[in-house]
Amino acid sequence: QVQLVESGGGLVQPGGSLTLSCTASGATLDGYAIGWFRQAPEKERETISCLSTTDGSTHIVYSWADRVTTSKDNAKNTVYLQLKNLKTEDTARYYCAAGPDPRRWGAGSVCPRQFTDWGQGTQVTVSS
Repeated sequence: QVQLVESGGGLVQPGGSLTLSCTASGATLDGYAIGWFRQAPEKERETISCLSTTDGSTHIVYSWADRVTTSKDNAKNTVYLQLKNLKTEDTARYYCAAGPDPRRWGAGSVCPRQFTDWGQGTQVTVSS
């Protein structure tokens, strides 16, 4: 089991950028895939991206493709989500989660079938 803590959220103006961090404790991220999600009030949770810690492969959901990148820093046991050109409708709580990395077993997919460990989230508010 790995404990995840998100940080980096805050208030940003439309068109601005933020970098969110997902830092693990209790275990290294080796062998996990890390997903980023968001959930706005009264809306369903949306998947944004997945990252394989095995080989660094990423999957970005199509609707986010031109506004998001995800990366990792093994030394810091941290995965990042860089958001750019933020819009007011991006206001939501952003979460990271860990699950068994399918790439560890040679699978083609980057996103796990199930995420087993979740952080508490970090709030992103986009407003002028």
